[in-house]
Amino acid sequence: MHVRSARRTVLLSAALAGAALLTACGADGGSQTSDDKPAAKVTVTPAAGSKSAKLGSPISVKVDGGSLTSVEAKDDKGGKVGGKLSGDGSSWTSDGKVKPGTTYTVHTTTKSGDGKESSADSTFTTEKADKVNKLTNTPSNGQTVGTGMPISILFDHKVAKEQRAEVQKALKVTTQPQVEGAWGWVRDWSGKDRIDWRPKTYWPAGTKVSVKGGLGGIDSGKDGGWFARDYDFGFTIGPDHKAVIDVPSHSMTLYDGGKAVGTITGSAGSPQDPTRGGVHTVRSKNAAETMDSSTIGHGNEWMLDSKWVTHLTASGTFLHSAPWNKSLGVVNNSHGCFGMTTSDAKRAYDFLSIGSTVEVKNTTSTKKTDVGNGLEVWQESWEQWQQRSAVK
Repeated sequence: MHVRSARRTVLLSAALAGAALLTACGADGGSQTSDDKPAAKVTVTPAAGSKSAKLGSPISVKVDGGSLTSVEAKDDKGGKVGGKLSGDGSSWTSDGKVKPGTTYTVHTTTKSGDGKESSADSTFTTEKADKVNKLTNTPSNGQTVGTGMPISILFDHKVAKEQRAEVQKALKVTTQPQVEGAWGWVRDWSGKDRIDWRPKTYWPAGTKVSVKGGLGGIDSGKDGGWFARDYDFGFTIGPDHKAVIDVPSHSMTLYDGGKAVGTITGSAGSPQDPTRGGVHTVRSKNAAETMDSSTIGHGNEWMLDSKWVTHLTASGTFLHSAPWNKSLGVVNNSHGCFGMTTSDAKRAYDFLSIGSTVEVKNTTSTKKTDVGNGLEVWQESWEQWQQRSAVK
């Protein structure tokens, strides 16, 4: 009995061991060791190897069977493409859209379920644009301007109304100190589309302004084409220099930081051609210029050489020397400009910078100056200006 019992025990142990071995071997294929787990599968859109990937979408990366630990995307100029990784590491999306005619390389690092890391590269090229839209920014990069200066962006081609909100959202303004302001769409005097950003009130002197336009890859419409690049520029607000013209007294007072620092006598527009009222912004200056009557609708009445010309409106409202006028400070007899002696014109020219404001008071003119007729953003109230935004 004792011998049989021992033998039965040995046989039972062997049987159990065989059962355990069978289960571990997975005879039915239902289990795998950790070494058999598949690597994480990464999908990049646009697809790798594409030579003409469609425009209008961001770069997208997704992973199956693991998680993304890092994604690095660069264009063919070495520029880094910013993007955001999802909280669970399952996807990554670029901040902007792909640009036309550009080759991108996307380097991904993933971690599979068993903790193994792997990396891969994906390269694709986007299709070229049939038409490219560009812009001209004012102020230019690094410029110092007056306290009334708007940020003005002039487009080469039209921006369709249905595309304006997207374009506007891609434009970011950062200021130090913080300044409240808003974008508004404008039809420039040239007939081109324009978008301006103006502060709610005048800039504080010394403000640093940075403008970034993540426009690359955005469609401006069938008549405008695609934006092919991003933009980045900055400028500084200089001293608070302003001028106020009082038409009946034939005078222009200069202000520095709100304090009057001098008065210049001259001649404003005649009753037939009164100087336009409101707050104008100095848009450009010219040390010497020929005043041609045909440019403001007066035919061939005059052709006069002037110096120290400060331009306000695009339609021809200027501050300038008028040595031919023998009634300066006595009679308002110009065709809408404010004329002065040559020395006073230079004084105004030197004192007022691009972006300084010149307010015209007590004029008989009833004409409303359009915002696009120069940098005339101060012709409207803050409430009126906000209505120009495409983002509601």
